[in-house]
Amino acid sequence: MIGKLIGRLDYRAADHVLIDVRGVGYIVYCSDRTMAALPGVGEAVSIFTDMVVREDLMQLYGFLSLAEKEWHRLLCSVQGVGAKVSLAILSALGPDGVSRAIALGDWGAVKAAKGVGPKTAQRIVLDLKDKAPGVMAMGGTVTEAVDGPALELVEAAEPAVASKRAAIPASGSAAASAGALSALGNLGYGPSDAASAVAEAAATLPDAGEADLIRAALKLLAPKS
Repeated sequence: MIGKLIGRLDYRAADHVLIDVRGVGYIVYCSDRTMAALPGVGEAVSIFTDMVVREDLMQLYGFLSLAEKEWHRLLCSVQGVGAKVSLAILSALGPDGVSRAIALGDWGAVKAAKGVGPKTAQRIVLDLKDKAPGVMAMGGTVTEAVDGPALELVEAAEPAVASKRAAIPASGSAAASAGALSALGNLGYGPSDAASAVAEAAATLPDAGEADLIRAALKLLAPKS
């Protein structure tokens, strides 16, 4: 299986890119959000991938974070949800938005994605609700793709593009949510309750840091008088 590609972005289409890795070109399909965040043609790129192999198909799907990749894998595990629907959901919500929608049981947010009906949206939320805490705890950032070992490999493989960096943004909100979720777990709260509280707090305070999210989540979890 191909889990990650590091190379040069050679070509862009509406829903996929061509990445040159030491002379071998890989076609990678991505969500709209991932497409928008990828660097320009000719620039260095590092991207996580999921490979689908069937008798009549062999395709790569690309993601900027492990959290996005994991949500894609989980979404595709739901009956009636394929790669196309999964990418539509990730395009509409992003990995952070999917985490919030699933943790809060908000199937209406999932239904807003293109091609997703109410029954499918409800099935997704029901099937994956217990999975949200684990994905949220991943944090969802891949800064090493810009500044760490991944870039060094790109420089070694592609000297001509060594000075160009892959434009992969770090997701501070995802990292803050992961930290808040971990803190609540250490305080004894159950994964599902903690995930719902953190998701609700993050939706209300999108720019909040970890400490602010913890305080807001604790207020939500406090016994109601």
